[in-house]
Amino acid sequence: MERYDLIVLGAGSGGLTVAAGGAAVGARVALLEKHRMGGDCLNYGCVPSKAFLRAAKVAHTLRTASTYGINAGTTAARHDLKPVMEYVRSARARVAPHDSVERFTGLGVDVHLCAGRLKSAHEVALVGEGATVWGRQIVLATGSRPRIPEVRGLRDAGFLTNETVFDCDRLPTSLLVIGGGPIGAELGQAFARLGSQVTIASASDHILPREDEDVAGVLAHQLRQQGVTVLDRARAIRVSRSNGLKRVTVQLPDTELSLDADEILVAAGRQPNIEALGLEDVGVAVDDRAVRIDAKCRTNIPSIWAVGDVAGPYQFTHWANYQARIVIRNALFPGSWACDFDTVPWTTFTEPEVARVGLSEAEARQRGIPYDLFTASFEDNDRALCDGEPEGFVKVLTRKGRGAILGAAIVHAHAGELLAELVLAKKHGLGLTKLSTPIHVYPTLAEANRAIGDAYLRGRLRPRMRRALAALFAWLRR
Repeated sequence: MERYDLIVLGAGSGGLTVAAGGAAVGARVALLEKHRMGGDCLNYGCVPSKAFLRAAKVAHTLRTASTYGINAGTTAARHDLKPVMEYVRSARARVAPHDSVERFTGLGVDVHLCAGRLKSAHEVALVGEGATVWGRQIVLATGSRPRIPEVRGLRDAGFLTNETVFDCDRLPTSLLVIGGGPIGAELGQAFARLGSQVTIASASDHILPREDEDVAGVLAHQLRQQGVTVLDRARAIRVSRSNGLKRVTVQLPDTELSLDADEILVAAGRQPNIEALGLEDVGVAVDDRAVRIDAKCRTNIPSIWAVGDVAGPYQFTHWANYQARIVIRNALFPGSWACDFDTVPWTTFTEPEVARVGLSEAEARQRGIPYDLFTASFEDNDRALCDGEPEGFVKVLTRKGRGAILGAAIVHAHAGELLAELVLAKKHGLGLTKLSTPIHVYPTLAEANRAIGDAYLRGRLRPRMRRALAALFAWLRR
C-alpha cells in the first residue's frame, strides 16, 4: 500500500492549494480528481463566468458609447453567442495549465484521475483502480454542485445551470433565471447585455439577499434600467411546455404569474458533494448536508480535514484557498491555526459590483450590536464623475462611539478592487482615522475610502467642542 503524508480528494481551488503547498514543503501527496482538474472555479465558475461578463460588458459599452460622445455605429440588438462562448472557452484554456495534471505531477504530486472513498481514518480506496492508499492526513475538497429546486415539471422541461450554460452556442431570445443570488444576477445581466430578454425571479425580499437592501437596491435599479425584469418574493412553482417555449408559473405575494421563456437558468444555490465518499462508514460528522469542521478545518476524525464548498460556511474560491493554507499549517506542522471568520471579503461581479466584508447593517441589528454608520457617495467622487459611473456608495459600520470597523460594503463598478483597503483595515484593527491620514492619489475612486475616514473625524467634532473652538479662534484673531 502506497503511503502519503497527505491524500487530497478533489482538485478544485482548495484541493489544488493543499496539494501544491504540501509538495512544496516536502510532503508526499496524492491528489484524486474524478472529473476535471480545476474544479468548479476553472470549468464552470469564476473563470468562464468572468470572461463571459467581460464580453457582455463590451457589448454594453458599444451600445452606450454615445454617452461618452462616441459614435460606435449601428450596434446589434442581439449578439451571436457562439463567438462569445469561443472567447470564454479560450480564456478557460489559457488558465487551465495552472491546474493541469502535468503541472502537479511536475510539482511532485501523485495525481489519480478517479474518485476516492474513505475506508478508514487513514485509508482511501481509489475507485475504479482497485487499489487503496494510506495517508497520515486526508483532506476532503470535493466541492459542490447546483441545487435544483423541486419545481413540478422543471426537470421534464429542461434547464441550464452554471455547469451547462457555457456549453450553449445559441443566445436565448428570452431567459428566466430562478434565483437572485450572485450567480443569477451575474449571468442574468450578461445575457441581457448580449440581447436576451431576461427575468430574474428572486425568492427573497430583494436580489442578493445576503446584502443590505440599500446596497442591493442600487444593483436592482441598474438591472431594471438595462431592461432586466426583477421579481422579488417570486417562487417558481411549476413548469410546462407551450408553443415551443417553457411556461413557468411564478408565485408572487398576492398573485400567480405565468411567464414564457426560451430557456431557464437555475441559480438557486449550491449543495456539497458528499455522496459516495464513505463518510458514514468512517463516522465523519455531517451538518446541514455539509461536512462539519471546526475553526481549524478539522472534522471530528482527527486525521480528516475539509476545505471549500464541501464544508463551507462560505462558497468562494478565495475562501477555499484560505482554508487550504490553514490545513497545510495544521496538518503538517505543530501549532494550531484557526480561520478568521470575521474578515471574509466577497464580491458579486455584476455592474455595478457589490462587495462586502464583515457585518451588514441587518446582521448587526439582528445580533443587537450597537453601531455607527458612515457613508460616502460616488456622486461626490471626481474620478467616478469623469468615468460616468457616479452610481453607488461606500458604507462602513463601526462599533458605537469608536472607529473600529465591524463591516463595510461598496456598490460601484469597481467595488471589488476598492474593498481591499477596508479589508486590510478591518483585519489589522485600523480605525477609520487611519483611512483619513494616508495620501490618496487624485483623482481616484479610492478617495471614497478616505472620505469615510473624513466623515468619521467630522462626526467626532461635537457641537460643544466646535463652539469652544470657534470661541478660541475668535479670541486669537482679536
